[in-house]
Amino acid sequence: MKPRPPLPGGPYLVVGLARSGEAAALALRARGEEVIGCDAGGAGERLLNAARRLSRAGVEVHLDASGDALAARARTLVKSPGVPWNAPLVAAARARGIPVLGELELAWRLVGNEFIAVTGTNGKTTTTEWIGHIHREAGVPVAVVGNVGTAASTLVDDVSPDTTVVCEASSFQLEDTLSFSPEVAVLLNLAPDHLDRHGSFEAYVAAKLRIFANQDEGDAAVFPADLGLGGTQARARRIAFGTGPDAMATEAAGRLLWDGAELLAIDEIALPGAHNRANAMAAAAACLVRGVDREAVARGLRTFRGVAHRLELVAVRDGVSYVNDSKATNVASALVGLRSFRSRVHLIAGGRAKGESFAPLAPVVAERCAAVYLIGEAAAQIEAALEPARVPLRRLADLERAVSAATEAARPGDTVLLSPACTSFDQYRDFEQRGERFRALATGAERG
Repeated sequence: MKPRPPLPGGPYLVVGLARSGEAAALALRARGEEVIGCDAGGAGERLLNAARRLSRAGVEVHLDASGDALAARARTLVKSPGVPWNAPLVAAARARGIPVLGELELAWRLVGNEFIAVTGTNGKTTTTEWIGHIHREAGVPVAVVGNVGTAASTLVDDVSPDTTVVCEASSFQLEDTLSFSPEVAVLLNLAPDHLDRHGSFEAYVAAKLRIFANQDEGDAAVFPADLGLGGTQARARRIAFGTGPDAMATEAAGRLLWDGAELLAIDEIALPGAHNRANAMAAAAACLVRGVDREAVARGLRTFRGVAHRLELVAVRDGVSYVNDSKATNVASALVGLRSFRSRVHLIAGGRAKGESFAPLAPVVAERCAAVYLIGEAAAQIEAALEPARVPLRRLADLERAVSAATEAARPGDTVLLSPACTSFDQYRDFEQRGERFRALATGAERG
């Protein structure tokens, strides 16, 4: 295994006590370190429960605390990915010259296992879980963590040395890395996202490309052939997928090929759509380059059934299909969702915008949608962008009214699709809570 840099010394100040921050604080406390935890997120039930658990473990917890006061007591700050770099506590630590680590960096330094890291604008969770599924099909011990929902720090002192760690890495997590160097790094695609956080597309891309920054010649960098080799910054072995003469994983004549040899027929891949063919190629490449058995890889590509909240069929009622794509929190992802259906889509979109234009949705909405139902803070902005589509646009207060209106208008054979192109934070805790609410409304478990 690669040697890891040692952690800077404590006491440790952990900023942000959601899943990642709580896991980091508990991992450090289990090592006997002095840990201070803080969060400015108020007194919600989830945060209060986390504070109680941390306090029981011996972590000193502060809610709504002063940046200067706590930073002065710490030698190292550990930042949760949701905390921006200009947050007062982080700024106070940097002003004092205190090292700042992200939770992913912390976990990687403390967990000595081989890492496969997956990033990209869209398809991260699907591909991460797909790689994990292939490893299980091959009988290879695997742990799937990161932005998929389980913090990587939960693995500290709790995973066998022969376990491969497959980690979904967001741009927020990657911008916080210093030495992070996975044995296999996968970049799926790039499109504008999180511009409200990063400030520009260039800064967002730079954060994503950090997945390759510290790799060496013994590692593998997996990326789309159409991005070009120069865009990877990789010193590692370069493994392209997609189309082009340099692609190791590609498709031809209805077959998925690896290094020129057939792996399986395209129509055998479990998940439909061009985007999932690309995800399948990336997953196969990440596994095959590590020596995972070819037959197990092919079997895993055939048998994987996808993830919740991503083009998930949750109900069919009176001939109408209800599809939960709550994880589509940006325009590019919503476009993938829309293009998965030929026509008569009743699209539910909206939430909190991320600083990108909604105009690219209009041509596909015109082609595929019977109507669009707009909710949340961005409803007016999306409505203006979709006016050229010349389809009925309805602004509604919330998801309950949108599902009710779409159900009333839909006819047998239609699809009601929640593909918001926005985050959920104006009305829901996260995209999972939004998706579960849609599922309940679609199945009739809860009527709005």
